[in-house]
Amino acid sequence: MKVLDKSESIKNHEITASENLQGFLDRIKKENSHVNAFLELKDAEAVELADEIDSRIERGEKVGKLAGLVLGVKTNINVEDLHITAASKTLENYLGSYDATVIRKIKEEDGIIVGMTNMDEFAAGSSTETSYFGATENPRAPGRIPGGSSGGSAAAVAAEMCDLSIGSDTGGSIRNPASHCGVMGFKPTYGAVSRQGLLDLAMSFDQIGPFSQDAGGIALMLDVIVGHDPTECTTLNWQIPDFRGAVEKEKTQKPLKGMKLGVVKQFLDVSDDKIVDIIEGSMEEMVEMGAELVELSFDQIDLCLPTYYLINYVEFFSATRKYDGRKYGHRIEEVCGDEVLRRIHMGSYISQKEFSGKYYKKALQARSLIRKEMNKLLNGVDAIVGPTVPKLPHKIGTTLEPMEMYAYDVLTVIANLAGIPAASTPAGDVNGVPVGLQIQGKPLDDLKILEIMAALEADE
Repeated sequence: MKVLDKSESIKNHEITASENLQGFLDRIKKENSHVNAFLELKDAEAVELADEIDSRIERGEKVGKLAGLVLGVKTNINVEDLHITAASKTLENYLGSYDATVIRKIKEEDGIIVGMTNMDEFAAGSSTETSYFGATENPRAPGRIPGGSSGGSAAAVAAEMCDLSIGSDTGGSIRNPASHCGVMGFKPTYGAVSRQGLLDLAMSFDQIGPFSQDAGGIALMLDVIVGHDPTECTTLNWQIPDFRGAVEKEKTQKPLKGMKLGVVKQFLDVSDDKIVDIIEGSMEEMVEMGAELVELSFDQIDLCLPTYYLINYVEFFSATRKYDGRKYGHRIEEVCGDEVLRRIHMGSYISQKEFSGKYYKKALQARSLIRKEMNKLLNGVDAIVGPTVPKLPHKIGTTLEPMEMYAYDVLTVIANLAGIPAASTPAGDVNGVPVGLQIQGKPLDDLKILEIMAALEADE
């Protein structure tokens, strides 16, 4: 059942919030031992909340937009009284003492948070294999990685352990696992969603966003979590669109009529041929729906990964200085995994005065150039479409060199560097392994991306 249909069924008491929750708890009990999507459950409190929501509906009282829907939360987003570990031994005993702004909003709209989902340690990874609590398996491609770093959140939705989930996206950490797990994942415009309560990976890139099986679920979550937060300095005060309304509007035969969609040659050139075949099939569908494809060129593609990682290393090093083992947890350098340690050492090195100008300041200049060039490309089109990830997910346990792992991010880091909205939506599969189509838009054009996602979904 589609998320919006289920939402209405719960509010109309055709199914109860308790029944919806119990179905997921049964599924988690059956599947989570091998998928490892959830690290911690809040089942007793969730059951109590579901009963309360059902009682309010029976009495005819008003309930929130998410009433009775079940959610998973990436374990780097603060939820009061749950372990916020960032999947690291560093914070294995840290209990959230407050709710992040997005969590407060979810609770205000009667969303039922069932538990915390797995991730790459401190969000440093693209496979969810670096978690201190073990790797997460891809439910849609067993034996393979689900992507990362929000792999647990994507896998939880893909394995039908919850209706919706949220993750964080620093360089593709929502879109990458959405692509690999065959679900939808949305990274809003930088500043559209509050980061208050998120454990930073790289503060100038990080953005919280939703996962769902369908566009209606994405719309519902965006309606809840998007908005200005006076306690968080990066949030934008803007005219928030009606996301749900865009998904529910009457379907036409040519829903993309009048839209110009950019296709960047270099995005296809760096991707595996089998993935390109799937993406080109989606592009043909969009043409049939009335869209016009415009060929574009982005000569800065080779600049994007080094620019992203240089900035990431410095910001990550700065963000991890608070994990010194004094107030809570362990000292990060003493207990963290190899990838986290690599980023700390690289960030420390680049941050030194004698190297800062040589590396970090040049990376900031390169980011300005990338943002300028992407905005220039987007000025002539409504959105840019192409592969989300250039290669298929590897088998769990495969040994990859750091640059081989970083190569997963080449097409997703661009949106974070430019601060623009981007999403991944299912496009097909290669021998049963899901492939995602990435849609990137102008700053604050989040609604247009959602409209394209909804049109493609309706055409299935």
